[in-house]
Amino acid sequence: MNPGILETCLDEVPLLKRGKVRDVYDLGDKLLFVATDRISAFDVIMPTPIPDKGRILTAMSRWWFEHFRHLAPNHLVEDEEKAWPAQLSHRKTELLPRSMVVRKTNPLPVECVARGCLAGSGWKEYQTSGTVCGIPLPSGLRDSDEIPGGPIFTPATKAEVGHDENISFEQASEIVGKAQAEEIRRMTLEIFREAARLARERGVILFDTKFEFGFLDGQIVLIDELLTPDSSRYCLLEDYHPGKSVVNLDKQYLRDWLDSIQWNRTPPAPELPEPVVRHTRERYLEAYRRITGSALE
Repeated sequence: MNPGILETCLDEVPLLKRGKVRDVYDLGDKLLFVATDRISAFDVIMPTPIPDKGRILTAMSRWWFEHFRHLAPNHLVEDEEKAWPAQLSHRKTELLPRSMVVRKTNPLPVECVARGCLAGSGWKEYQTSGTVCGIPLPSGLRDSDEIPGGPIFTPATKAEVGHDENISFEQASEIVGKAQAEEIRRMTLEIFREAARLARERGVILFDTKFEFGFLDGQIVLIDELLTPDSSRYCLLEDYHPGKSVVNLDKQYLRDWLDSIQWNRTPPAPELPEPVVRHTRERYLEAYRRITGSALE
């Protein structure tokens, strides 16, 4: 297993920013997203990479972007091979599998979360108040139960540093305008339903996910990543038993391990032992294999 990449340094093109996972480079009218093998939990970046994670996220996002072109346009260029920057031609073989060449957009300052099942923070809130992000739900639901009448749309603010904050649809409307809020809610739920249907056909339950949208030539388009194990909560259909713990194909395994060692969720994060790295990588690979039907090349 390769050691993984925590950071890229491309002197040939200007670095625009480093996110929790992606290093973003400025190509003029386009951007180069390079997905590293960094992994974060509780909004803190771990010091240990997960080998091949960036390649998995890139391949999975690319697969979903192509699948949903008929429902929602996106920022991925049509021919990434042609659009690859000439000044990085000597690194194309190395970087293209973990990179996306995308068109620049004006991102909307709201994260669009769709929830189909009770899990994570939503389950914790429901146990306390019978709501998820302030939306009342029927009593008597169990951990991992499907949300009656779901999926539901639960937007959040975007935080460059620290935690995103859940907001109401009305608050989202105040931020982006009512017509735009209604459109991104419609697109979020429509894409989620189709993704959940397809995933279930392939033996995977999609619990929840978050989408990001931006404006391109006056049109709302999907941006960033799409339906990856970083931005979504997945589990195997054969392991799906509401009311009992499930085997997640995402970073929940890492979160559970961090809680088991009673880490206080503030930097610095602990180094990850080899079994945790290996099991996390295996879950990401399995999610990719199940959804796309392909092995990582």
